[in-house]
Amino acid sequence: MYADKGYLSASLKQQLKTMGINLITNIKNKMKPVEQTYFDKAILRHRSVIETVFDELKNLCQIEHTWHRSPANFVVNLLAGLVAYCLIPSKPKIPVAGTYLQA
Repeated sequence: MYADKGYLSASLKQQLKTMGINLITNIKNKMKPVEQTYFDKAILRHRSVIETVFDELKNLCQIEHTWHRSPANFVVNLLAGLVAYCLIPSKPKIPVAGTYLQA
């Protein structure tokens, strides 16, 4: 899981580790350096693109809707939003290792 500097809690990291989730964050200026892979560094640099995709899913494709009366309606709304996102002609892209990975 990738997060910003606001989630730099050792207890949170430990809780997620027990669930099998690795929390990857940037470090603050006065912290000890943490070993990260090149891919992790690249993803952390391009977090704004990832947040743009989430914003498009929530606002343009209307995935964030809380008044579902049944689980089936929730799933239909989610799938319709994902299909709508797939049909958007220009999606944000993240450059990684000289090639583009579609977000």
